[in-house]
Amino acid sequence: MTTSGHPLNPDQTPEAADPAAQNTAAQETAAQPNPADAAAASPVADASALAAEAADLRDKLLRTLAEMENLRRRTEREVADAKSYAIAAFARDVLNVADNMERALAAVPAEAVAHDAALKTLVEGVQLTERELAKTLDKHGVRRVEAAGGKFDPNLHQAMFEVPNPDVPTGTVVQVVQTGYVLGERILRPALVGVAKGGPKQAPAAPAADGGAA
Repeated sequence: MTTSGHPLNPDQTPEAADPAAQNTAAQETAAQPNPADAAAASPVADASALAAEAADLRDKLLRTLAEMENLRRRTEREVADAKSYAIAAFARDVLNVADNMERALAAVPAEAVAHDAALKTLVEGVQLTERELAKTLDKHGVRRVEAAGGKFDPNLHQAMFEVPNPDVPTGTVVQVVQTGYVLGERILRPALVGVAKGGPKQAPAAPAADGGAA
């Protein structure tokens, strides 16, 4: 039998003899993925995945290093604070001794010291001891709060009473009942003070000079 008037070759399949069948077979072959193309695309995909993973690991590493650095700094600061402020309780007790010496000196009349050589020697000895104690406290970071004549500062002073005084600005410390002390940057004991009232208001702080002004 023939197809379209041509004899059928025994070696030909119907699809080979039919042009339409040949076209369909070619399209199916083209639609199938090429193993060579897939093999070429695979390294690119792997490289992209590795790059993304490396970036993620790098970010985690940087975060870990930053956290470790912050921990190191915080630990150093806490150790330094512990060393600096470990004597706080002891220093407060020593301040009581300093207060007693200060009160003892204030209780001795100047006239009595001037007319009594033995008393004068005793007073000078107490004064020397007081100065040495102050030096020792200062050596360990314990310093006096200089309050008299200054502006009242609630961070350093504790107001015990007000003193009517029209001659000085309101809020000026005019009397110190008990000396205050700081340990490093911390208040160890506030100064107990009397504050003036009834005078002119405190002048506002002068603004910082503008270095860029002509």
